[in-house]
Amino acid sequence: MPDSLYKKAVNELLSANKGSYFPSPADWRDLWIYFLLVDRFNNPAAPPRFAEPCGTYQGGTFAGIKDRLKYMKDLGVGAIWISPVLMNPQWFKDYWGGYGIFDFLRIEPRFCSDPAAAANDPTVADREFRELVDSIHDEKMYVILDIVLNHMGDLFNYEGMRDSAPWNQNGEYSVYWRDGNGVPQGNWNDIGTIPTLPREAGVWPREFQHNDYFRRRGGYDENGDITKGDFDRLKELVTEYLIPETSLYPVRNILIRAYQYLIAKFDLDGFRIDTLQYVETDFSRVFGNSIREFALSIGKKNFFTFGEVWQDDDEAKIAQFVGTDTNKDDCIVGVDAAIDFPMRKRLVRTCKAQDPPNILAQELDARREALKRVVSSHGDASRFYVTCLDNHDLNERINCPGWSKQTRIALTCLMTMQGVPCVYYGTEQGLDGSGDKREYVRESLWRGPNAFSPSNQFYELIRDLSELRNQEPCLRYGRQYYRPCSGNGTDFGYSPYPGGVISFSRILNDREILVVVNTSTVQTSRLHVVVDSNLNGDGREWVVLFSSEPMPDLPEKTATHGANRTVQVSLKPMEAQVLG
Repeated sequence: MPDSLYKKAVNELLSANKGSYFPSPADWRDLWIYFLLVDRFNNPAAPPRFAEPCGTYQGGTFAGIKDRLKYMKDLGVGAIWISPVLMNPQWFKDYWGGYGIFDFLRIEPRFCSDPAAAANDPTVADREFRELVDSIHDEKMYVILDIVLNHMGDLFNYEGMRDSAPWNQNGEYSVYWRDGNGVPQGNWNDIGTIPTLPREAGVWPREFQHNDYFRRRGGYDENGDITKGDFDRLKELVTEYLIPETSLYPVRNILIRAYQYLIAKFDLDGFRIDTLQYVETDFSRVFGNSIREFALSIGKKNFFTFGEVWQDDDEAKIAQFVGTDTNKDDCIVGVDAAIDFPMRKRLVRTCKAQDPPNILAQELDARREALKRVVSSHGDASRFYVTCLDNHDLNERINCPGWSKQTRIALTCLMTMQGVPCVYYGTEQGLDGSGDKREYVRESLWRGPNAFSPSNQFYELIRDLSELRNQEPCLRYGRQYYRPCSGNGTDFGYSPYPGGVISFSRILNDREILVVVNTSTVQTSRLHVVVDSNLNGDGREWVVLFSSEPMPDLPEKTATHGANRTVQVSLKPMEAQVLG
């Protein structure tokens, strides 16, 4: 097992021009993503260890994922986003989700079928993870790995014997690096001077063993720059560190090389980048470009990178990290896409009848303005966003007990609007965790009987929507327009009140698909919806391609109302229809 990114085994793998790697998809919009947490998805050999909510390791394994590949394939999954798999400190028993890395050259042994054997022999863990990747590829699905650039694990203790410390505006704290049992060592102040550092202690590879590469100033300043400072106990890297009198950024170079090695070693197809907004925008662009070029060099022509830029209300901030920013003169293309937090927030609240549908139209207008420097056409916008309804960083899932119809209409919107859809594990089985901490939405899916039922209503719904999306290029590549609607056929506008109707079109060439969703929990909605007058003449018959209800009312034929060409629809409370 190499301890440096410049050992012979690493050099040989990175210098190979091309291997027998699994080819990239032609377009990531042709599929949708299933996001799972390794520790919480499945273990066919043992039940979850503890009651939930649970903050410690529950026992999910790579073998558990492999055991359910057909289940995911039948659901329609095109790519599996897997939570981080690099080794975290073994002394730390709380479950960080894998985001507290301590060794970039080893796979987490706790995710293996025999953790003790994998801890003693790193090749065991390597082999199990590679077998999982190969098995996913055998099912014609892709692997997106969650990675971290901003921080690492709880690698050292602050002066005063503190795991975490408040932001020190005056400079760095004294720190004490931990041994393999997590115990801070009083004479381990500078990791670069520790003689014969054990492999289970400190940080690896060797290139990271410099105090200056870590911020060492405590948690972020709540009144200052939140991009500088630890994430609680997760110690922040100084990604902007520049070697004096040079143009070399060593931390950036180490991260880039480490993740290129991961691609080559395990045949990965994409990266989801955690906390991307907390690193410098120029580094995000350099990283995205470096990963893209390396992947191209080994034959992966469309390696996918998307980042967590958690901005619910700032489209311009997101645009700084994605694609080509023509306001910059470095000619570097950044990561391919960002998680669509602005639309997630608005879509969830609208489908739950908490906000009016017109906020969705307003957000799309803001997005078009923000992306003018990034995209070449309106339809291209769908390449730049990974859309979702919930994830592991929220305190509640989209599904709420007793309100399954709201979940059904939200999923219909997710699978038909612009973007690459992403479904959080367990949504297809109706998991409904919520509470005052994130562990409530990190349930062990394999707990209890029928945990992977293909007859669950949400499994069937997502499967059917996936099939529709595969059949309709319009839903993958098309432009999107929110459509004004009217109850009387005269006064048209976007629904301005909670419980109103979401109405939008996807258009590709001469094909228009109309999505209409009644978010009211009690009232049937009968209304006229504007459609494209160039594509739809009077008398055109519309077909219900999909409905979230078993017996939908059929739409009327296209008709003219004043200056508008419209179709009249009738929707039950909390019903979604897709018309074509």
